[in-house]
Amino acid sequence: MNLTAIYLYSVPFLLLLIFGFIFLNKKKDAKILKQGMNLVLLSVSLPREQEKDEKIPLEDYLKTAENFFGSLYSFKDKFFIFEISVHRVGEEIYFYIAVPRNLSESVEKQVLSFWPKAEVSVVSDYNIFNPTGASVGSEASLVSPDILPLKSYIEFKTDPISSLTNALTKLQKDEEGASIQILFAPSKKKISSKSRKMVNLLLKGEDFGYSLSEARKGFILELLTTASKGKDKEKEEKKEVSQHQQQLANLIAEKSSKRLFDVNIRLLASAKTKERAEAILSQIEVSFEQFNSPDLNQIKFKRLSRGRLKNLFYLFSFRLISNTRKMVLSSSEMAGIFHFPSSGLATPSVKWVKSKQAPPPSNLPDEGLVLGKSSFRGEEKTVRMKDEDRRRHFYIIGQTGTGKSWFLKNLIQQDIRNGKGIALIDPHGDLAEDVLSYIPPERVEDVIYFDPSDTGNPIGLNMLEYDPAFPESKTFVVNELMDIFDRLYNLKAQGFGGPIFEQYMRNSLLLIMEDTDSGSTLVEIPRVLADTNFRKHKLSKCQNQIVKNFWELEAEKAGGDAALANMVPYITSKMNVFIANDMVRPIISQQKSSLNLKDVMNGRKILIANLSKGKMGDINSHLLGMVLVGKILVAAFSRVDMPEEERKDFYLYIDEFQNFATKTMASILAEARKYRLNMIFAHQYIGQVEEDIRNAVFGNVGSMMSFRIGPEDAKFLVPSYDPIFDESDLSNLDNYNAALRLLIGGTVTRPFNIKTIPPDKGDDRIAKLARDFSRIKYGRKRSSVENELFERLGKSY
Repeated sequence: MNLTAIYLYSVPFLLLLIFGFIFLNKKKDAKILKQGMNLVLLSVSLPREQEKDEKIPLEDYLKTAENFFGSLYSFKDKFFIFEISVHRVGEEIYFYIAVPRNLSESVEKQVLSFWPKAEVSVVSDYNIFNPTGASVGSEASLVSPDILPLKSYIEFKTDPISSLTNALTKLQKDEEGASIQILFAPSKKKISSKSRKMVNLLLKGEDFGYSLSEARKGFILELLTTASKGKDKEKEEKKEVSQHQQQLANLIAEKSSKRLFDVNIRLLASAKTKERAEAILSQIEVSFEQFNSPDLNQIKFKRLSRGRLKNLFYLFSFRLISNTRKMVLSSSEMAGIFHFPSSGLATPSVKWVKSKQAPPPSNLPDEGLVLGKSSFRGEEKTVRMKDEDRRRHFYIIGQTGTGKSWFLKNLIQQDIRNGKGIALIDPHGDLAEDVLSYIPPERVEDVIYFDPSDTGNPIGLNMLEYDPAFPESKTFVVNELMDIFDRLYNLKAQGFGGPIFEQYMRNSLLLIMEDTDSGSTLVEIPRVLADTNFRKHKLSKCQNQIVKNFWELEAEKAGGDAALANMVPYITSKMNVFIANDMVRPIISQQKSSLNLKDVMNGRKILIANLSKGKMGDINSHLLGMVLVGKILVAAFSRVDMPEEERKDFYLYIDEFQNFATKTMASILAEARKYRLNMIFAHQYIGQVEEDIRNAVFGNVGSMMSFRIGPEDAKFLVPSYDPIFDESDLSNLDNYNAALRLLIGGTVTRPFNIKTIPPDKGDDRIAKLARDFSRIKYGRKRSSVENELFERLGKSY
């Protein structure tokens, strides 16, 4: 056959081979792209090391990572992606695994089997690219053939991941991003025969270069070489094997005996300028030099530009594995290059699990108030609290900005929509304003908006008013007011709250309350002390002989420090703070309260008290809040004549409750649930609460929820969350996340994690409507209130 004939036959055959190769490659690329489009991104975080934690040797930790890679080898024809990344927005360093969707649950279980304390969550994709800046990238390859290993992790004295993560620190927030992307799949490439050949040559004493050259020869070339040597091979002298050759042979043999993976490593960086992006990329590239073994193999990076760089961005974004610059690495080499950060890693920016995760109880209620979501190891459950468990009260603590108010809004919003009766005592005002916007149109007429700053239409709140049908409530009112003034002025601590003061104050209150026609409000206290004629008039109406005896036989005849003349200025100075206040006086001076708290509770009304300290001052806010709480307690106890099944649940929310908690309230917490007064206490830190009140609250609340708190509070609360959560867990919770100890069916369950749910957006138009309705129905014109007061005070006796 001549050359022309050979040419004519061979060219079509070659073209067919080329087109066939292109077709198969395109088909393969399409398959890879399909896999890339069907990936799930998992974020993996671990808890940071605590002093009490047992230290795990680095080699043992990396052996765990090697075993993890070995476990992934069983997923044939699948590829996985590990990423260490800093988002363009933010500074934290995240660790990710991207896995085929149908394997996400299996891989998650594998992660948790090797790192039981890890937190694995499905997340949305992220972005490292600066949209107006420059982005650069490079790809890794091995300097020498695949059969030669990189540096073994056994040789590392410090965690190699530290150098990689340190290279990702100090990126500018909101301007710069970077990522280390490692794609790998179980390798089909056979290197064992070449590895064995090289090992055999090294163990025969051949030098490294010759052994490697011989090992790389193909089958035909090897046959030709062997034939040319002929019988000279038999005459070769046996060479001595050095210790170094023995070590090299062992390392090469070890790599070939491991699970092998086809690997792509890509580095990308993005910044405002190309120079800055390249500087970041250089830092990351340098961090890989630690894996180089000068005697065996090394990693090198090639910077890409133009079309190749665009293709790199494409491959990175879709997480597609590529045959270009593909390396074959063993599971041990992979373990050194990528593993989840050990708990002792010093890099400050790594995204750690701030607080450990714990599963919810298996008997979560399927009805009741929704508290949030529990997410544990991929399983999400709705957390609810039933009405009967709410009657044991609910305690909530959290630093400012942790999501406590957000959570309260959600609970109140649900109660209002479900037709419940609620009262909110808010010392800041923001929560009250937001809750007002959550009122459904059909409940506008149920709203009572108590806002002392609305001075044009003050709502009356007579602290000395009581129900004559329950004469014992008079004693409760007096005791509560005594406690309120003690708390407001810290009288006992200052030495002013002794028996003499108590006698005068208590008997003044009782005398005023004996006759309502001549006035029985706080405004009358200075007058009953200083105005002899007014006091005589009150005494003439008094039916309580003990009170009469005090004034006629003791007060008016006492001398020295106990003399009436000496007590008048001291007591009246405490009253005048409120009486002389233009905002408070029209409220406390009204003889008849605008609110009947018993009707509010039984009628499932919505009482919102905006006691903004910024508008009215601390002491005024505290006074009115404590009085409201006291009157609600009196209203609850007045249900004693009502059959228990007819008592409707009423929910009292008290934000910053330490401002409004009295000893009386603390002492009756256990009784309140009988009368269906269910309390929700919220505040920021335990040191705000007096010890006796604190002990009463913790001794009676059924459910307890802690957002992030300070170390001192964590130390105090940890016995309530032990053994699930420790001090570090309670001090490091993310915003809108909490540790919950939930009462279910009257039994306290093991604490667990919960993520709160945002409240729905309110309607400002409804808020205005509810405010205007409340002002008209419950408020009175200021001029009318003041005229009535001045007429009462101007009357002579």
